[in-house]
Amino acid sequence: MSVLQIPTAEVFEPLLSPSRYKGAHGGRGSGKSHFFGGLMIEEHLAERGMLSVCIREVQKTLADSSKRLLEAKLADFGLGEADGFKVFRDTIETPGDGAIIFQGMQDHTAESIKSLEGFKRAWWEEAQTASMRSLNLLRPTIRAPGSELWFSWNARLKNDPVDVMLRGAEKPTGSVVIEANWRDNPWFTAELEQERLDCLRMQADQYDHIWEGGYLTVAAGAYFARHLAEAKNEGRISRVAFDPLMRVKIICDLGGTGAKADAFAMWPAQFIGKEIRTRDYYEAQGQPLATHIQYLHSKGYTPARADIILPHDGETNDRIIDVSFESSFRAAGYAVTVIPNQGKGAAKMRIESARRLFPSTWFDEATTEAGRAALGWYHEKRDEVRGIGLGPDHDWASHGSDAFGLMCVAYEEPMAKKKRDPRASGVGAWMS
Repeated sequence: MSVLQIPTAEVFEPLLSPSRYKGAHGGRGSGKSHFFGGLMIEEHLAERGMLSVCIREVQKTLADSSKRLLEAKLADFGLGEADGFKVFRDTIETPGDGAIIFQGMQDHTAESIKSLEGFKRAWWEEAQTASMRSLNLLRPTIRAPGSELWFSWNARLKNDPVDVMLRGAEKPTGSVVIEANWRDNPWFTAELEQERLDCLRMQADQYDHIWEGGYLTVAAGAYFARHLAEAKNEGRISRVAFDPLMRVKIICDLGGTGAKADAFAMWPAQFIGKEIRTRDYYEAQGQPLATHIQYLHSKGYTPARADIILPHDGETNDRIIDVSFESSFRAAGYAVTVIPNQGKGAAKMRIESARRLFPSTWFDEATTEAGRAALGWYHEKRDEVRGIGLGPDHDWASHGSDAFGLMCVAYEEPMAKKKRDPRASGVGAWMS
Protein backbone atom coordinates (compact mmCIF):
# COMPACT_ATOMS: atom_id res chain seq x y z
CA MET A 1 0.00 0.00 0.00
CA SER A 2 1.35 3.43 -0.99
CA VAL A 3 0.61 6.59 0.95
CA LEU A 4 0.86 10.19 -0.25
CA GLN A 5 1.98 12.94 2.07
CA ILE A 6 -0.40 15.75 1.09
CA PRO A 7 -0.30 19.06 2.97
CA THR A 8 -3.77 19.59 4.44
CA ALA A 9 -5.29 22.81 5.79
CA GLU A 10 -6.20 22.47 9.46
CA VAL A 11 -9.90 23.08 8.79
CA PHE A 12 -10.14 19.82 6.80
CA GLU A 13 -8.39 17.56 9.32
CA PRO A 14 -11.70 16.25 10.82
CA LEU A 15 -12.49 14.83 7.35
CA LEU A 16 -9.37 12.67 7.23
CA SER A 17 -10.75 9.97 9.53
CA PRO A 18 -13.20 7.37 8.17
CA SER A 19 -16.80 8.63 8.26
CA ARG A 20 -19.96 7.53 6.48
CA TYR A 21 -20.81 11.15 5.53
CA LYS A 22 -18.26 13.91 4.99
CA GLY A 23 -19.34 17.43 4.17
CA ALA A 24 -17.53 20.71 3.55
CA HIS A 25 -19.46 23.89 2.85
CA GLY A 26 -18.25 27.45 2.46
CA GLY A 27 -17.37 30.21 0.04
CA ARG A 28 -14.92 30.61 -2.80
CA GLY A 29 -11.20 30.18 -2.29
CA SER A 30 -11.55 27.78 0.64
CA GLY A 31 -9.95 24.82 -1.11
CA LYS A 32 -12.90 22.43 -0.59
CA SER A 33 -12.74 20.93 -4.07
CA HIS A 34 -8.95 20.63 -3.97
CA PHE A 35 -9.13 18.84 -0.62
CA PHE A 36 -11.63 16.23 -1.79
CA GLY A 37 -9.82 15.85 -5.12
CA GLY A 38 -6.56 15.12 -3.33
CA LEU A 39 -8.28 12.78 -0.88
CA MET A 40 -9.85 10.85 -3.75
CA ILE A 41 -6.45 10.22 -5.36
CA GLU A 42 -4.86 9.37 -2.02
CA GLU A 43 -7.49 6.77 -1.14
CA HIS A 44 -7.29 5.08 -4.55
CA LEU A 45 -3.53 4.85 -4.12
CA ALA A 46 -3.95 3.38 -0.64
CA GLU A 47 -6.68 0.83 -1.53
CA ARG A 48 -6.24 -1.10 -4.76
CA GLY A 49 -9.32 -1.91 -6.78
CA MET A 50 -11.51 0.79 -5.23
CA LEU A 51 -14.45 2.08 -7.29
CA SER A 52 -15.56 5.69 -6.93
CA VAL A 53 -18.06 7.99 -8.60
CA CYS A 54 -17.90 11.79 -8.89
CA ILE A 55 -21.38 13.24 -9.09
CA ARG A 56 -23.24 16.37 -10.14
CA GLU A 57 -26.99 16.79 -10.24
CA VAL A 58 -26.76 17.60 -13.95
CA GLN A 59 -23.73 16.63 -16.01
CA LYS A 60 -24.21 17.23 -19.71
CA THR A 61 -20.53 16.88 -20.57
CA LEU A 62 -17.32 15.89 -18.80
CA ALA A 63 -16.45 19.58 -18.75
CA ASP A 64 -19.16 19.85 -16.06
CA SER A 65 -17.47 17.17 -13.93
CA SER A 66 -14.55 17.01 -11.48
CA LYS A 67 -12.43 15.05 -13.97
CA ARG A 68 -10.16 17.95 -14.94
CA LEU A 69 -9.44 18.69 -11.27
CA LEU A 70 -8.49 15.06 -10.62
CA GLU A 71 -6.22 15.04 -13.66
CA ALA A 72 -4.52 18.16 -12.28
CA LYS A 73 -4.08 16.46 -8.92
CA LEU A 74 -2.42 13.44 -10.55
CA ALA A 75 0.00 15.82 -12.27
CA ASP A 76 0.68 17.70 -9.02
CA PHE A 77 1.43 14.44 -7.21
CA GLY A 78 3.59 13.10 -10.05
CA LEU A 79 1.38 10.02 -10.52
CA GLY A 80 0.88 8.28 -13.86
CA GLU A 81 0.61 4.90 -15.55
CA ALA A 82 3.64 3.55 -13.72
CA ASP A 83 1.71 4.08 -10.48
CA GLY A 84 -1.46 2.45 -11.79
CA PHE A 85 -3.34 5.59 -12.91
CA LYS A 86 -4.46 5.89 -16.51
CA VAL A 87 -6.72 8.64 -17.82
CA PHE A 88 -9.34 7.77 -20.42
CA ARG A 89 -11.96 10.00 -22.01
CA ASP A 90 -14.68 9.33 -19.43
CA THR A 91 -12.88 7.31 -16.73
CA ILE A 92 -9.73 7.39 -14.64
CA GLU A 93 -8.32 3.92 -14.13
CA THR A 94 -6.71 3.46 -10.71
CA PRO A 95 -4.37 0.85 -9.16
CA GLY A 96 -5.62 -2.74 -8.98
CA ASP A 97 -8.33 -2.38 -11.64
CA GLY A 98 -10.06 0.34 -9.70
CA ALA A 99 -11.80 3.26 -11.38
CA ILE A 100 -13.20 6.76 -10.90
CA ILE A 101 -16.24 7.55 -13.05
CA PHE A 102 -18.28 10.74 -13.56
CA GLN A 103 -22.06 10.87 -13.67
CA GLY A 104 -25.08 13.15 -13.40
CA MET A 105 -27.70 11.98 -10.93
CA GLN A 106 -30.55 13.46 -12.94
CA ASP A 107 -29.95 10.79 -15.58
CA HIS A 108 -30.41 7.93 -13.10
CA THR A 109 -33.51 5.91 -12.33
CA ALA A 110 -34.21 3.52 -9.49
CA GLU A 111 -33.00 0.72 -11.77
CA SER A 112 -29.94 2.37 -13.31
CA ILE A 113 -28.57 3.56 -9.96
CA LYS A 114 -28.00 -0.09 -9.00
CA SER A 115 -24.90 -0.02 -11.21
CA LEU A 116 -23.16 1.90 -8.39
CA GLU A 117 -23.84 -0.64 -5.64
CA GLY A 118 -20.25 -1.85 -5.45
CA PHE A 119 -18.76 1.63 -5.24
CA LYS A 120 -17.02 2.72 -2.03
CA ARG A 121 -16.71 6.48 -2.57
CA ALA A 122 -19.22 8.97 -3.95
CA TRP A 123 -18.14 12.61 -4.13
CA TRP A 124 -20.88 15.13 -4.88
CA GLU A 125 -19.37 18.44 -5.97
CA GLU A 126 -21.62 21.55 -6.15
CA ALA A 127 -24.00 19.65 -3.89
CA GLN A 128 -26.20 22.72 -3.31
CA THR A 129 -27.98 21.73 -6.54
CA ALA A 130 -28.74 18.20 -5.33
CA SER A 131 -32.42 17.32 -5.41
CA MET A 132 -34.09 15.29 -2.67
CA ARG A 133 -34.97 12.65 -5.26
CA SER A 134 -31.32 12.25 -6.23
CA LEU A 135 -30.10 12.10 -2.64
CA ASN A 136 -32.69 9.44 -1.84
CA LEU A 137 -31.52 7.40 -4.83
CA LEU A 138 -27.83 7.67 -4.00
CA ARG A 139 -27.66 7.20 -0.25
CA PRO A 140 -28.82 3.57 0.03
CA THR A 141 -27.00 2.62 -3.17
CA ILE A 142 -23.49 3.41 -1.87
CA ARG A 143 -23.54 0.63 0.70
CA ALA A 144 -20.35 -1.44 0.36
CA PRO A 145 -18.57 -2.06 3.70
CA GLY A 146 -16.54 1.03 4.59
CA SER A 147 -18.21 3.15 1.89
CA GLU A 148 -18.37 6.94 2.25
CA LEU A 149 -20.41 9.77 0.73
CA TRP A 150 -18.68 13.13 0.33
CA PHE A 151 -20.38 16.47 -0.28
CA SER A 152 -18.79 19.84 -1.07
CA TRP A 153 -20.87 22.91 -1.72
CA ASN A 154 -21.32 26.67 -1.46
CA ALA A 155 -24.56 27.01 0.47
CA ARG A 156 -27.41 28.60 -1.45
CA LEU A 157 -30.68 28.27 0.49
CA LYS A 158 -31.27 26.98 3.99
CA ASN A 159 -33.89 24.55 2.73
CA ASP A 160 -31.75 23.04 -0.03
CA PRO A 161 -31.80 19.25 0.50
CA VAL A 162 -28.07 18.92 1.22
CA ASP A 163 -28.28 21.64 3.89
CA VAL A 164 -31.34 20.04 5.47
CA MET A 165 -29.51 16.70 5.49
CA LEU A 166 -26.07 17.79 6.74
CA ARG A 167 -26.73 21.07 8.55
CA GLY A 168 -30.21 20.46 9.93
CA ALA A 169 -31.27 19.59 13.47
CA GLU A 170 -30.79 15.85 12.81
CA LYS A 171 -27.91 14.55 10.72
CA PRO A 172 -27.29 11.05 9.35
CA THR A 173 -25.35 8.75 11.63
CA GLY A 174 -21.62 9.06 11.06
CA SER A 175 -21.65 12.63 9.73
CA VAL A 176 -18.66 14.96 9.92
CA VAL A 177 -19.40 18.40 8.48
CA ILE A 178 -17.11 21.42 8.47
CA GLU A 179 -17.31 24.99 7.20
CA ALA A 180 -14.32 26.25 5.21
CA ASN A 181 -13.81 29.76 3.89
CA TRP A 182 -11.03 31.80 2.31
CA ARG A 183 -9.34 32.59 5.63
CA ASP A 184 -8.93 28.85 6.31
CA ASN A 185 -6.85 28.36 3.14
CA PRO A 186 -3.10 28.79 3.85
CA TRP A 187 -2.50 28.81 0.07
CA PHE A 188 -4.96 31.63 -0.64
CA THR A 189 -3.36 33.59 -3.49
CA ALA A 190 -2.87 37.32 -3.90
CA GLU A 191 -5.08 37.19 -6.98
CA LEU A 192 -7.95 35.64 -5.02
CA GLU A 193 -7.49 38.19 -2.25
CA GLN A 194 -7.87 41.02 -4.75
CA GLU A 195 -11.00 39.38 -6.16
CA ARG A 196 -12.40 39.08 -2.64
CA LEU A 197 -11.74 42.73 -1.82
CA ASP A 198 -13.21 43.84 -5.14
CA CYS A 199 -16.34 41.82 -4.42
CA LEU A 200 -16.66 43.41 -0.97
CA ARG A 201 -16.31 46.85 -2.55
CA MET A 202 -18.40 46.36 -5.68
CA GLN A 203 -20.89 43.60 -4.80
CA ALA A 204 -21.38 43.99 -1.09
CA ASP A 205 -24.89 42.57 -1.29
CA GLN A 206 -23.51 39.26 -2.61
CA TYR A 207 -20.21 39.13 -0.72
CA ASP A 208 -21.34 37.01 2.21
CA HIS A 209 -22.76 34.32 -0.08
CA ILE A 210 -19.84 34.29 -2.53
CA TRP A 211 -16.90 34.46 -0.12
CA GLU A 212 -18.17 33.66 3.39
CA GLY A 213 -20.44 30.72 2.55
CA GLY A 214 -23.59 32.52 3.68
CA TYR A 215 -27.04 31.66 2.43
CA LEU A 216 -28.61 33.67 -0.38
CA THR A 217 -30.63 35.88 1.94
CA VAL A 218 -29.52 39.24 0.61
CA ALA A 219 -31.43 41.21 -2.00
CA ALA A 220 -29.64 43.20 -4.68
CA GLY A 221 -29.26 46.76 -3.45
CA ALA A 222 -29.70 45.82 0.21
CA TYR A 223 -29.09 48.76 2.53
CA PHE A 224 -26.98 46.90 5.08
CA ALA A 225 -25.26 44.17 3.03
CA ARG A 226 -21.77 45.64 3.24
CA HIS A 227 -22.20 46.43 6.93
CA LEU A 228 -23.20 42.84 7.73
CA ALA A 229 -20.23 41.53 5.75
CA GLU A 230 -17.89 43.82 7.67
CA ALA A 231 -19.43 42.76 11.00
CA LYS A 232 -18.75 39.13 10.16
CA ASN A 233 -15.20 39.86 9.00
CA GLU A 234 -14.47 41.83 12.18
CA GLY A 235 -15.84 39.16 14.50
CA ARG A 236 -18.84 41.19 15.66
CA ILE A 237 -21.21 38.32 14.89
CA SER A 238 -20.28 35.98 17.71
CA ARG A 239 -21.44 35.17 21.21
CA VAL A 240 -22.88 38.17 23.02
CA ALA A 241 -23.44 38.27 26.77
CA PHE A 242 -25.47 40.94 28.54
CA ASP A 243 -24.15 42.81 31.57
CA PRO A 244 -26.37 41.61 34.45
CA LEU A 245 -25.99 44.99 36.21
CA MET A 246 -27.33 47.00 33.27
CA ARG A 247 -30.89 47.27 32.06
CA VAL A 248 -31.94 45.82 28.73
CA LYS A 249 -33.69 47.96 26.16
CA ILE A 250 -36.43 46.27 24.13
CA ILE A 251 -36.80 48.16 20.86
CA CYS A 252 -40.01 47.42 18.97
CA ASP A 253 -41.61 47.78 15.59
CA LEU A 254 -45.35 47.47 15.99
CA GLY A 255 -47.71 45.08 14.32
CA GLY A 256 -51.37 44.41 14.85
CA THR A 257 -53.58 41.62 16.13
CA GLY A 258 -55.43 40.91 12.90
CA ALA A 259 -54.62 37.96 10.63
CA LYS A 260 -53.35 40.31 7.92
CA ALA A 261 -51.55 42.68 10.26
CA ASP A 262 -47.90 43.60 9.95
CA ALA A 263 -45.44 41.58 12.01
CA PHE A 264 -44.39 42.74 15.48
CA ALA A 265 -40.60 42.77 15.94
CA MET A 266 -38.28 43.30 18.93
CA TRP A 267 -34.52 43.69 19.37
CA PRO A 268 -33.38 43.26 23.01
CA ALA A 269 -30.14 45.24 23.35
CA GLN A 270 -27.79 46.94 25.76
CA PHE A 271 -26.00 50.22 25.10
CA ILE A 272 -22.60 49.77 26.76
CA GLY A 273 -20.25 52.70 26.25
CA LYS A 274 -19.88 53.18 22.52
CA GLU A 275 -21.23 49.71 21.71
CA ILE A 276 -24.68 48.35 20.94
CA ARG A 277 -24.98 44.69 21.92
CA THR A 278 -27.91 42.73 20.53
CA ARG A 279 -28.64 39.48 22.33
CA ASP A 280 -31.93 38.29 20.82
CA TYR A 281 -34.43 38.91 18.06
CA TYR A 282 -38.17 38.25 18.16
CA GLU A 283 -40.85 38.47 15.49
CA ALA A 284 -44.49 37.37 15.44
CA GLN A 285 -47.52 38.11 13.29
CA GLY A 286 -51.13 38.58 14.33
CA GLN A 287 -50.48 37.74 17.99
CA PRO A 288 -51.85 39.66 20.98
CA LEU A 289 -49.53 41.70 23.16
CA ALA A 290 -49.75 39.06 25.88
CA THR A 291 -47.82 36.69 23.59
CA HIS A 292 -45.01 39.21 23.17
CA ILE A 293 -44.85 39.86 26.90
CA GLN A 294 -44.78 36.13 27.59
CA TYR A 295 -41.72 35.87 25.31
CA LEU A 296 -40.00 38.69 27.21
CA HIS A 297 -40.61 36.95 30.53
CA SER A 298 -39.39 33.61 29.15
CA LYS A 299 -36.06 35.28 28.27
CA GLY A 300 -35.76 37.02 31.64
CA TYR A 301 -36.62 40.48 30.24
CA THR A 302 -39.03 41.32 33.03
CA PRO A 303 -40.00 44.87 34.14
CA ALA A 304 -37.35 44.58 36.84
CA ARG A 305 -34.65 44.32 34.19
CA ALA A 306 -35.91 45.74 30.91
CA ASP A 307 -37.41 48.92 29.45
CA ILE A 308 -39.54 49.22 26.32
CA ILE A 309 -38.80 51.62 23.45
CA LEU A 310 -41.64 52.20 20.97
CA PRO A 311 -42.02 54.19 17.75
CA HIS A 312 -44.31 57.22 17.76
CA ASP A 313 -47.41 55.15 16.90
CA GLY A 314 -47.00 53.28 20.16
CA GLU A 315 -49.35 55.89 21.59
CA THR A 316 -52.06 54.98 19.06
CA ASN A 317 -54.79 52.52 20.01
CA ASP A 318 -54.88 49.15 18.24
CA ARG A 319 -57.85 48.88 15.87
CA ILE A 320 -59.08 45.62 17.40
CA ILE A 321 -58.30 45.81 21.11
CA ASP A 322 -58.67 49.63 21.31
CA VAL A 323 -55.73 50.21 23.63
CA SER A 324 -52.26 51.51 22.81
CA PHE A 325 -49.06 49.51 23.00
CA GLU A 326 -47.68 52.13 25.37
CA SER A 327 -50.51 51.79 27.88
CA SER A 328 -50.49 47.99 27.60
CA PHE A 329 -46.76 47.72 28.29
CA ARG A 330 -47.10 50.15 31.21
CA ALA A 331 -49.98 48.08 32.59
CA ALA A 332 -47.63 45.06 32.46
CA GLY A 333 -45.17 46.97 34.66
CA TYR A 334 -42.65 48.16 32.07
CA ALA A 335 -41.10 51.60 31.81
CA VAL A 336 -41.85 52.84 28.28
CA THR A 337 -40.20 55.45 26.06
CA VAL A 338 -41.94 56.58 22.87
CA ILE A 339 -39.65 58.02 20.20
CA PRO A 340 -41.26 61.18 18.76
CA ASN A 341 -42.47 61.24 15.17
CA GLN A 342 -39.48 62.04 12.96
CA GLY A 343 -41.74 63.37 10.22
CA LYS A 344 -41.15 63.04 6.49
CA GLY A 345 -38.15 60.94 5.60
CA ALA A 346 -38.24 59.01 8.89
CA ALA A 347 -37.43 55.68 7.21
CA LYS A 348 -34.38 57.18 5.51
CA MET A 349 -33.26 58.71 8.80
CA ARG A 350 -33.45 55.31 10.50
CA ILE A 351 -31.40 53.75 7.70
CA GLU A 352 -28.69 56.40 7.94
CA SER A 353 -28.60 56.13 11.72
CA ALA A 354 -28.21 52.35 11.42
CA ARG A 355 -25.40 52.74 8.88
CA ARG A 356 -23.53 55.10 11.22
CA LEU A 357 -23.82 52.75 14.18
CA PHE A 358 -23.34 49.39 12.45
CA PRO A 359 -19.55 49.47 13.08
CA SER A 360 -20.31 49.69 16.82
CA THR A 361 -22.95 46.95 16.88
CA TRP A 362 -22.43 43.37 18.02
CA PHE A 363 -24.80 40.50 17.23
CA ASP A 364 -25.24 37.17 18.98
CA GLU A 365 -24.68 34.66 16.18
CA ALA A 366 -27.12 32.03 17.45
CA THR A 367 -30.05 34.15 18.63
CA THR A 368 -30.19 37.00 16.09
CA GLU A 369 -30.06 34.97 12.87
CA ALA A 370 -33.62 35.85 11.83
CA GLY A 371 -33.04 39.54 12.55
CA ARG A 372 -29.82 39.58 10.54
CA ALA A 373 -31.63 37.87 7.67
CA ALA A 374 -34.12 40.75 7.69
CA LEU A 375 -31.32 43.32 7.73
CA GLY A 376 -29.62 41.54 4.85
CA TRP A 377 -32.78 41.56 2.72
CA TYR A 378 -34.01 45.09 3.50
CA HIS A 379 -33.64 46.99 0.24
CA GLU A 380 -34.82 49.88 -1.87
CA LYS A 381 -37.85 49.47 -4.08
CA ARG A 382 -36.94 50.41 -7.64
CA ASP A 383 -38.75 51.73 -10.69
CA GLU A 384 -36.62 49.88 -13.23
CA VAL A 385 -38.23 51.67 -16.19
CA ARG A 386 -37.25 55.11 -14.94
CA GLY A 387 -34.18 53.93 -13.03
CA ILE A 388 -35.14 55.64 -9.77
CA GLY A 389 -35.45 54.55 -6.17
CA LEU A 390 -38.84 54.63 -4.43
CA GLY A 391 -37.70 54.25 -0.84
CA PRO A 392 -37.55 51.12 1.33
CA ASP A 393 -39.56 48.15 0.09
CA HIS A 394 -42.25 47.31 2.64
CA ASP A 395 -41.96 43.52 2.77
CA TRP A 396 -41.21 40.84 5.37
CA ALA A 397 -37.78 42.32 6.12
CA SER A 398 -38.96 45.84 6.87
CA HIS A 399 -40.31 45.11 10.37
CA GLY A 400 -37.10 43.82 11.90
CA SER A 401 -35.10 46.44 10.01
CA ASP A 402 -37.34 49.30 11.17
CA ALA A 403 -36.94 48.14 14.77
CA PHE A 404 -33.16 48.00 14.31
CA GLY A 405 -33.16 51.52 12.84
CA LEU A 406 -35.28 52.77 15.73
CA MET A 407 -32.76 51.23 18.13
CA CYS A 408 -30.01 53.29 16.52
CA VAL A 409 -32.13 56.44 16.67
CA ALA A 410 -32.76 55.77 20.37
CA TYR A 411 -29.01 55.41 20.92
CA GLU A 412 -28.20 58.67 19.14
CA GLU A 413 -31.08 60.78 20.46
CA PRO A 414 -29.66 61.45 23.97
CA MET A 415 -26.35 62.61 22.47
CA ALA A 416 -28.15 64.82 19.96
CA LYS A 417 -30.28 66.33 22.74
CA LYS A 418 -27.19 66.95 24.81
CA LYS A 419 -25.56 68.87 21.96
CA ARG A 420 -28.72 70.90 21.33
CA ASP A 421 -29.20 71.89 24.99
CA PRO A 422 -26.16 73.57 26.58
CA ARG A 423 -27.98 73.63 29.93
CA ALA A 424 -27.81 69.81 30.06
CA SER A 425 -24.22 69.86 31.36
CA GLY A 426 -22.68 73.20 30.58
CA VAL A 427 -21.38 75.03 27.50
CA GLY A 428 -18.36 72.80 27.28
CA ALA A 429 -20.56 69.73 26.82
CA TRP A 430 -22.56 71.47 24.05
CA MET A 431 -19.31 72.21 22.19
CA SER A 432 -17.89 68.68 22.56
